Amino acid sequence: MTTHSPPPPRPPEGLSRRARQFVHAHGLLVPCLEVQLRRDQWLMHGIPVAEVDRVAAFQARWGGIALPPAPVYEGGPRILDADTPEGAAAQGWWFSVGDERVSMAYGFMIGPGGEFGIHAERWTPLHASIDGWVESLALAHHAALWAQSITKITGDAVDDLDLEEYEPVREIQGIADNWWRSEDSLIAVYRGEADCLVAPQCRTAHIYRGLDHWGLRGG
Repeated sequence: MTTHSPPPPRPPEGLSRRARQFVHAHGLLVPCLEVQLRRDQWLMHGIPVAEVDRVAAFQARWGGIALPPAPVYEGGPRILDADTPEGAAAQGWWFSVGDERVSMAYGFMIGPGGEFGIHAERWTPLHASIDGWVESLALAHHAALWAQSITKITGDAVDDLDLEEYEPVREIQGIADNWWRSEDSLIAVYRGEADCLVAPQCRTAHIYRGLDHWGLRGG
């Protein structure tokens, strides 16, 4: 019997070349929620049309794409796949963007302003959009391949990092999490779990050293 592997996804427009190559080379495309099948049900339950349309737009761009695990957040969502919006007019609306790979104290969601983040007792946006999360994931994969050394630090040591000679990596669209670039190094700073769980010991940074021009940017 012949079995067929899932096809590679078509990378969404607007990503960096590095991220497009990452999605195409390392991603898979699997069946996912069809919003049209849920639209009437969601509207009957009082979910605003604009929020249903937000989920539909997410699914059209990212739905069904499975990517390799992130180096933090226990790998991130297993498959990008939206679910029923939840919230209210007063505080805004969120929707889940995929199941966790392992049992977690929080879920991965898109926030009222389109941010990608984690939600437990409190909402913590990590990136200004899901694109920023994917850019961060692609850069982590790229940097790990090209760095001559990788150092991981946690807790108070993260706040002691000297970033004076570094510039922010703009395409990451960082909020709680950010990437920084120097002449031969990249630093990823992850504060999302610390903020969301009120657990400062969860602050984490990964320092990638010994990178040439290609290693620093990868396109």
